[in-house]
Amino acid sequence: MGYPGKNHKQYATPKRRFEKTRLEDEKRLLIDYGLRNKRELWKAQSVLRKYRAAARELVALRSGGLSEDYQKKRDELVNHLYRYGLVGEGADIGEVLALKVEQQLDRRLQTLVLRRGFARSPKQARQFIVHGHIAIGGRRVTIPGYRVARAEEQEITYYGPSPLMNDVHPERSRIARAGVR
Repeated sequence: MGYPGKNHKQYATPKRRFEKTRLEDEKRLLIDYGLRNKRELWKAQSVLRKYRAAARELVALRSGGLSEDYQKKRDELVNHLYRYGLVGEGADIGEVLALKVEQQLDRRLQTLVLRRGFARSPKQARQFIVHGHIAIGGRRVTIPGYRVARAEEQEITYYGPSPLMNDVHPERSRIARAGVR
């Protein structure tokens, strides 16, 4: 065991470093979602890997015969994924196993700021967040990779003291002319 105050990697790098199709897919995702580097993509993949592993354990538990324990753990997993908007209400284990990395990336604050029309591009959405112009429920959030829960999604706004809060700000008028996505 290491020093508890030291941060540890939250992701696993790919096994095959120079696989052409994987590199092309990663590059497309980096551009589409405005990610800073591949590490952000690998973190999202690692989170999904943990959810799939939990679902596979549930499938093994179900075949073991403990139905009440299975039902409780399945409900916990599905409710957690529902709260974060990764699956629909009443989802089953098959839907958890079929999760894609795009679904995880769609729940990032950066993506939701872009989709809600607060920015014109993924890079501008990232800049607004990092510079402290975006808030969730009145609290400033400066982490573009913040996973937004389903309940928090409607609370995304400009931060109160931010100059972007003013409707006549030049950037707000450019965003309005570009049209809401």
